[in-house]
Amino acid sequence: MTQRFIPALFMRGGSSKGVFFHARDLPAERSAIEPILLEVLGSPDPYGRQLDGMGGGISSLSKAVIIGPPTRPDADVDYLFAQVAVDRPVVDWKGNCGNLSSAVGPFAVDEGLVPAADGEALVRIHQVNTQRMIHARFPVRGGRAEVRGAATVAGVPGSGAPIRLDFLSPGGGITGALLPTGAVAEEIEGLPCTLIDSGHPVAFFAAADLGLSGAESPDAIEATPGLMARLDRLRRLAGLRMGLGATPEEVGLAAPRIALIAPPQPARLLDASLLPAEAQDIMVRMLSMERVHRAVPLTGALALATACRITGSLPHAFCHAAGEEIRIGHPSGTLTVAAQVRQEDSGWHAESAAVFRTARTLMKGAVAIRA
Repeated sequence: MTQRFIPALFMRGGSSKGVFFHARDLPAERSAIEPILLEVLGSPDPYGRQLDGMGGGISSLSKAVIIGPPTRPDADVDYLFAQVAVDRPVVDWKGNCGNLSSAVGPFAVDEGLVPAADGEALVRIHQVNTQRMIHARFPVRGGRAEVRGAATVAGVPGSGAPIRLDFLSPGGGITGALLPTGAVAEEIEGLPCTLIDSGHPVAFFAAADLGLSGAESPDAIEATPGLMARLDRLRRLAGLRMGLGATPEEVGLAAPRIALIAPPQPARLLDASLLPAEAQDIMVRMLSMERVHRAVPLTGALALATACRITGSLPHAFCHAAGEEIRIGHPSGTLTVAAQVRQEDSGWHAESAAVFRTARTLMKGAVAIRA
């Protein structure tokens, strides 16, 4: 037998896709899981396409999820996330994928891990990477998660059933602090920035400070001579300050992310339509795994929405939101996030953030790895 097969599901959650496993079907140690995930996703691929695996050649399509029994009393399931690099043999366990978080609840119900009556289900998810809780609410019909509905996600064709995700106390999941350096705003190599860890560590810089308007397409940003190398240097220096590596070289690929922000402005989207300035409160172009994201990573959007509520931060200066919700403009459209932040004598605290997504199972069966 030249190959063996591991039970798995292939699922879309929000604007990402990934391979979902039951914890019982994989080894317990992450070091033993990593070669399996590399094989399943098709990494490393020097051609950047992951043709010999389930990955799609970009960070949002090269992910894995492992679901198991809960290890804390206020949870229904444990959810472990793995980001798999495309062109190198790297599996990063830092941080969470907010988009794939939307598929965890439906997976738990459909796979019989959490019983649910018809109506609205609540699945309490322990996000293992960040040690935070996520509450997923979604409709159930016939004992299974409903997939039909009118909810839409920018960058995803069609519509689906709405899934509400409430991220509870999202601050400091990776670094231990909402503001890892203690500063609301600071400078790196002379450029103003805000470093925040809410949902995921992110370093926010002004697009204008790097010679951009903020409305450029991902391809245009990646084609700008010298820009991607400079952004990666800034990202690694930010990671050093955030305690994510002892040297810039030791800062991993997944955390922190770096983001370029700008005030609302008209922008041409990836589907060639025009996003008007009045349809957004702030604009962002965010990098993930050394590529400019075609939408915006959901956990990065949580960090941005949280930062927009912190007086004195760089995003707060650019954000035009009048109400509780913040409409984030990105290359595929907009994403609305409601963030709750409070200021106390001890500093700023992120209470929660809520967002709506859709999800669907695309394949159920087994994935092959060479024996």
